[in-house]
Amino acid sequence: MSTHSDTAIHNVDNEEVEKFNSIASSWWDLEGEFKPLHKLNPVRVSYIQEKTQGVAHKSLLDIGCGGGILAESLAKLNADVTGIDLAQDSLNIARLHALESDIKNVSYQCIAAETFAEQHPGQFDIVTCMEMLEHVPDPESIVASAAKACKPSGKIFFSTLNKTAKSYLLSIIGAEKVLKLVPEGTHQFEKFIKPAQLIQWAERHGLKVKNAIGLHYNPLSEQFSLKPNIDVNYILYCEKLED
Repeated sequence: MSTHSDTAIHNVDNEEVEKFNSIASSWWDLEGEFKPLHKLNPVRVSYIQEKTQGVAHKSLLDIGCGGGILAESLAKLNADVTGIDLAQDSLNIARLHALESDIKNVSYQCIAAETFAEQHPGQFDIVTCMEMLEHVPDPESIVASAAKACKPSGKIFFSTLNKTAKSYLLSIIGAEKVLKLVPEGTHQFEKFIKPAQLIQWAERHGLKVKNAIGLHYNPLSEQFSLKPNIDVNYILYCEKLED
């Protein structure tokens, strides 16, 4: 049986980390590789705000924070934000941008989710893990870590890609090869996660799934919106059960 530290060491795809490090300088380029995330971000923030009745003055952990797009937005809403990631170059960009934006209530650490959760159990009112589960070898371990770091009755948000033919066509063929919204190779279909699988993991680790909603992109307006259909991108909103 492996320990949490063993899991943390092995639950990283070094090629994925290097891929994000190599394009780290473009995290805050609104027309660069991360343009879709900038377009998506207000929709995510609005959903999180709605389900938490506001993030202000709450402790929030963002797992897989990258260059800080979501973490910084939530900090601007007066959440006390900690962002963690294993791509050091992305974290450097996140820290620099927070400094330039004079945002003091966000901090970043280069640490595995498993290790961080072990060190900070039950400490966060809200945990977010957005567009990250499909980039690690063992996504259930990340779900377990999010649950561990969250306070009882706390709120947890996961977003990822459903494993459907439509998801493959839109996110890989469409977004990567045709529309060039993201660099080719950003996603690997075998790592996509069916909602039933993610729900099973969440419930196994003491979470109650409260809502699932689809994230939909309109290439004509270049805007994202939330709709009931979860066959491509989706967000799962959970609450941690009382001990």
